[in-house]
Amino acid sequence: MKKNDPMPKQQNKKETKRVHNLIIVDESGSMYVIRKQAFVGMNETLQTVRQMQKKYPDQEQRVTLLTFDSSHTTWHYDNTPASRTKNLDWKAYNPGGGTPLYDAIGKGIAKVNAQVEDGDHVLVTIITDGEENSSEEWTLKMVRTMIEKLKKQNWTFTLIGTDNLDVETMAQSFAIEEHMEFQQDEEGTKAMFARERRSRERYNCCLAEAAPIPKGKFFDED
Repeated sequence: MKKNDPMPKQQNKKETKRVHNLIIVDESGSMYVIRKQAFVGMNETLQTVRQMQKKYPDQEQRVTLLTFDSSHTTWHYDNTPASRTKNLDWKAYNPGGGTPLYDAIGKGIAKVNAQVEDGDHVLVTIITDGEENSSEEWTLKMVRTMIEKLKKQNWTFTLIGTDNLDVETMAQSFAIEEHMEFQQDEEGTKAMFARERRSRERYNCCLAEAAPIPKGKFFDED
């Protein structure tokens, strides 16, 4: 080594884990009865992701948030660093229309799948109060095939549905083990989002400690 050559830098930096938070929220007409609670809940979820970024600086939290009905898919955030997210404006969520659930899930996971790199982790949260009734591009078989493939690649899928649905059977049709049912009223929706946030915090804690949550136990609070 020549006298003027700089000394090689020591590589002692902790490796950063990138965590993609894909949040898919039904904006169909029947969600209007819990519009306020869904709106508040989404903002509290964004706040939780930002808190996770601060709590675990070795994790890089990214957010993709979409809401959907039969007339539109709105990408409120697209692979956005958590620190650059802000709470949604009230007008950003205004339920109306049908439920193209397969299209919303398909579009969401396809978009994030194109952005992930080896070693990344993805947490997918799907919230709906209705079954599929108006998709045009994706079928159940297409969505299920994609989910089954991605579950083998550090992806965790959760399905949250209202008590008028058979959420367990619905989740099984998508090959999703992690599911939760909630009562579609103010109290029930608040409780659901609070439980989801606690589960999200536990998920990030487990990632930090390299201790994965056992399959089917994502929402367990024992």
